[in-house]
Amino acid sequence: MPTALGPAPWARTPAQERPADRPSRFSGFRPEVQGLRFVAVLLVVVYHVFLDRVSGGVDIFLLISAFFLTLSFVRKLEAGRPLALGRYWLHVFKRLLPLAVLTILGTLVLVALFYPEFDVARWRSQALASVFYVENWALAVAQVDYYAVDDSGSSPFQHFWSLSVQGQVFLLWPVIFAAAAVVCRRFRWRPVPVLAVAFGAVFVGSLVFSVVRTAGDQAFTYFDTRARLWEFALGSLLALAVPYLNPARGLRVVLGWAGLVSMVLVGVLVDVQGAFPGWIALWPLCSAAAVIVAGSSGSRFGVDRILASGPLVRLGDAAYALYLVHWPLLITYLVLRDRPVAGPRSGVVLIVVSLVLAVVATRWVENPLKRWAWPERSARRLAVVVVVCLGLVAVPVLGWAQADARRAAQIAAEAERNNPGAAALAPGFEYRGDPDAPTIPVIDADYWGAPGTGEPCPADLGVEPRYQERCRETVPQEDPSATVLLLGNSHVHHWATAVEQLARENGWRVVTYLQPGCLYSTVEEQDYPEDCATWLEGTGPVIDAVDPDLVLGQGTRTSTTGEELTPGAEARLRELDARGVTFVGLRDTPRFEFSPPRCAQENGADDPACTTTGHPAVNTPNPLGPLADELAHVATVDMGDLICPEGTCRPVVGNVHTYWDDDHLSIDYVRTLTPMLAQRLAAALAEDGVRLPGLP
Repeated sequence: MPTALGPAPWARTPAQERPADRPSRFSGFRPEVQGLRFVAVLLVVVYHVFLDRVSGGVDIFLLISAFFLTLSFVRKLEAGRPLALGRYWLHVFKRLLPLAVLTILGTLVLVALFYPEFDVARWRSQALASVFYVENWALAVAQVDYYAVDDSGSSPFQHFWSLSVQGQVFLLWPVIFAAAAVVCRRFRWRPVPVLAVAFGAVFVGSLVFSVVRTAGDQAFTYFDTRARLWEFALGSLLALAVPYLNPARGLRVVLGWAGLVSMVLVGVLVDVQGAFPGWIALWPLCSAAAVIVAGSSGSRFGVDRILASGPLVRLGDAAYALYLVHWPLLITYLVLRDRPVAGPRSGVVLIVVSLVLAVVATRWVENPLKRWAWPERSARRLAVVVVVCLGLVAVPVLGWAQADARRAAQIAAEAERNNPGAAALAPGFEYRGDPDAPTIPVIDADYWGAPGTGEPCPADLGVEPRYQERCRETVPQEDPSATVLLLGNSHVHHWATAVEQLARENGWRVVTYLQPGCLYSTVEEQDYPEDCATWLEGTGPVIDAVDPDLVLGQGTRTSTTGEELTPGAEARLRELDARGVTFVGLRDTPRFEFSPPRCAQENGADDPACTTTGHPAVNTPNPLGPLADELAHVATVDMGDLICPEGTCRPVVGNVHTYWDDDHLSIDYVRTLTPMLAQRLAAALAEDGVRLPGLP
C-alpha cells in the first residue's frame, strides 16, 4: 500500500520504477496461490474417487508450478544473479524425490502383497519409469486409456504421468531462462519482454499441436509432454504479467470468486472426456489465472480470505503428498474389493486417509528434509542425495526383475520335460515331469509380447516404399528351398513361432506382411478402415514381389459368439486362385470375453469360470471348407481341436498356457503345436498337389 516513501514497488509504473526495485516485483510468498494449489489437488482426488472424470485440477497444478518457477528465475535475472542451472536441477529433484520414492516403495509393497501376479511385472516397470520421470511416455507407448471406466485395472503408478511431465519441464524451462539471459546480455534487453516472447511462442506452438493431436490420437496425446507445454507456458506468462497488474479491489473480488466457481464446476458442466489436453483445458487454466490475478484483495468478501487462511495454506503445503498417496490407495482398494469404482462411504474414507497420510508425510518427511542443511553445502552432496533416491527404487526393482528372469530361465530349461503342451494330447501320452512344475509361459515382463518379425524386407525384393514398413524378412535364407509369406493380422502372427521353427529346420525363407486388426478382405469389412487401407492396397504388390511358394493367412474371422468367411475375403481368395497363388487359410482361433491366463492365475486353472465349452469355432463346420474344396489353389487348416480338446477350451493344456490374452495363442503353446501344424499343412497342400520341402 502507499507509504510516505511513495507507492509500493509492485504498484509503480515502469517510469517510476528503480532498477533495484525490479526483482521485488517477482518476490514474495503468495498464500492464496498455495491455498489454490490445495483446492486443485483436492479436485483431482474427489473427481478420481467419486466421478472418475477429468477435473482440470492437474492442469492447474502444472500452471501453478510454472508460475512459481518463473517468479524464481525472473528474480535472479532482474537482480543479475547467476542462474546456476546445475545446482538448481539438483536442488529441485532433491526436494521432489524423497516423497516420490517413499510413495513408490510403499506402492511396490502393496503390489507385491495384494495385486494379481499377472500384473506385477508391468507395475514394477512403471515404478522405474515413475522415479526417472518418464511415466507419461511409458503410458503413452502402452496406449493406456486415461478415461477407462473401470479403474481397478489401472496402474497404481498412473498418476505419476503428470509428475513426469512436470519433472521434464523443470529440466527444460531453466534452459529457456539461460537462453534469455544470453540474449539480454548480448542486446542489453530487459528479461521480461524477452521471456514473454519466448513463452508466448511455446504457448502458441504447443497449444496448436495439442489441439491437432488430441483430435487425431487423444489417448497418446493426453500423456504427451509436447501437448502440455502450453499449460506451463501460460503459467510463466501469468507470472510475468501479474506483478504489473493492479486491478481495483472490487474487480479482484469478482475475479477471485468467478475463477474459483468456474474452476470447481468445469468437470461437472462439461464432459471433457476425449477433449483434454486440447483447447478445453483453457477453461480450468483461465479460471485459476483469474484467482491468481485477483491475488490479495484486501476485502473481507474476497476469495483470498479463504484461500489464504492458515488451514488451507498448510493443506496447500501437503498438496504434493496428497496427490502422491491418493491414487495408489484408491487402486489398491479397488483391486482388493474387485470393484470398478469406490462407493460413497469408502470414497470418503479413502479421501480422509489420504489427507491424514499426506499431512503426516509432509510434516515428518518432506519438511525435515527441506530443512536438512548437509546436502545444500555443495552440489556434490545434492547429487549424492538424488542418486541415493533413484537407487532406492532402481536397485530393488531391477533386482526383483532379475530374480524373476533367473527363475523363468530355470523353468524354461526344464520345459521339455515339465511342459509338454499340445504333446500331452497324443494318445497314450504319459507325463514324466515334476508334479509341481510351474506352468509356462512364466508371467513376467516378457510375457506381454508377440513373436518377433525379423528385419525389414531387403531391397532386392523390390517392395514399394509405402508398403515397406509392414514387410519383414522373418527368416532369411540365401538359397531358400521354399518361400512362405505370412499375410494378415495378429491372428496370423501368433503362428509365426511354429512357422519359423519349420523354416529353420527345412531351409525356408519366411516373409511377413502383417497389420494388426486387419483382415485380408475389403476396406469396407475392416474394423479399422483407415489403418488397414494402405496395408490392404499393398497385399497384391507384396505377393508379386515376394513370389511365395505358399501364402499362409487367416481363413475365417471369429468373435465371442460366431465365425464367418466374409464376402470380401472370399473375393480375395478367388483372385489369388485365378493367379495360381497357393493359399492356406488357418481357421481363426476362438475369442473369449475374458482372459483365460489371467483367470487361471487368479483362480486356478481348474476353476470352471476359466473354461469355455461350445464355442462356435470349435467342432463345427469350417466356413472356409466349401471354398477350399472348390478352388484348386486354396486350402484350409483347422487347429481348433488342439486348442480346445474335445470341444473344451481350457486355459492350460500340458502345463502350458494356451492363450496370452483373450484371443491370442501363447508363444509357448504354439511352439508345442509345431509338429501338428506341419502334418496338417502337408495334408492340406497334398490335396491340391503341392508339397513344401521338409513337410511330412
